[in-house]
Amino acid sequence: DSPFKETLMTTQSLPPFHLAFPVRDLAEARAFYGELLGCPEGRSSTEWIDFDFYGHQIVAHLSPESCDPEGKTSAVDGHGVPVRHFGAVLPMDVWERLADTLKQADVKFVIEPYVRFKGQAGEQATMFFKDQSGNALEFKEFKDLSSLFAK
Repeated sequence: DSPFKETLMTTQSLPPFHLAFPVRDLAEARAFYGELLGCPEGRSSTEWIDFDFYGHQIVAHLSPESCDPEGKTSAVDGHGVPVRHFGAVLPMDVWERLADTLKQADVKFVIEPYVRFKGQAGEQATMFFKDQSGNALEFKEFKDLSSLFAK
């Protein structure tokens, strides 16, 4: 049972998004998304797996030739942020538990957990890491969620 199963969108109702992405191995994807991140598995086949990603549908498609472990980066707040990435905005307590879980599992961070844009609009805790197929994930927590789209 995952410690990250809480309902996260309590202040607003959003339609769930759908994201399909390539993986090199479905067993690795099951272990990473299902076991480590605690995303419940939905439908699956020998070619893909649906996961419940905080109420959103992500689908790991077996496509090793499409995986790009290196990927391009873009400078943000002094860090090389992977250009292609996805993730979720979490409450701070869930974000901290996830960071601790990842550290305990010896996940290598692309960008270690830290707070960026301190004292500015959009101040946020963030962390980046990759799955075994090179897909980059970012998890955030905003000091003030109403600043999610602040300029």
